[in-house]
Amino acid sequence: MMRTLAAVLFPDFEMLDLYGPLEMFSIFRDDFEIRTVALETGPVKSSGGPCTVADDAMGEGRQYDILLVPGGHGTRTVCNNTTYQNWLKSQSEAAEYTTSVCTGSLLLAKAGILDGRRATTNKMAYDWVADQTGRVDWQRRARWVQDGSIFTSSGVSAGLDMALAVIEDCLGPKAAADAARKAEYIRNADPDNDPFAAPGDKT
Repeated sequence: MMRTLAAVLFPDFEMLDLYGPLEMFSIFRDDFEIRTVALETGPVKSSGGPCTVADDAMGEGRQYDILLVPGGHGTRTVCNNTTYQNWLKSQSEAAEYTTSVCTGSLLLAKAGILDGRRATTNKMAYDWVADQTGRVDWQRRARWVQDGSIFTSSGVSAGLDMALAVIEDCLGPKAAADAARKAEYIRNADPDNDPFAAPGDKT
């Protein structure tokens, strides 16, 4: 079954948050169609400088099977944007999977998608994110967190491990192992093995 993945763009998104997971999904071109989505079609500048072209505009009404929301400095601007909030909420209700990397989880939280759920976010922005969203059971010590069909990952490179977990859920463990091997990536398959958590951090 072909699943369509919406990679959400906004100004100043973090490049590895987006392209790390997309590299893993792109290995299975017969299983995942990747589309980039923003407020409008056209180029969207990343926090590192290069632009990514949005294939689809949010107002087009297209429905996606998987949502991928990156983090980055731009989340500080778009987290209160009601267009993003409403679109994410509507899409997530019908999507098979909703995922985020880094502070992308703040956008999901602001849309109400994480209410009553376990989730995680970037360690360096953890307190800032958690202070804004009291209805989420934030997990400080986690590489990524799965709560039902929602996967949230911690900082930047953690998105690759999360993407492999989603691929495993969709296509099985062999597919996830094959993707990591093809990408020459050493996978962390344990969501609770968080090498970047401080020694005193608790769940």
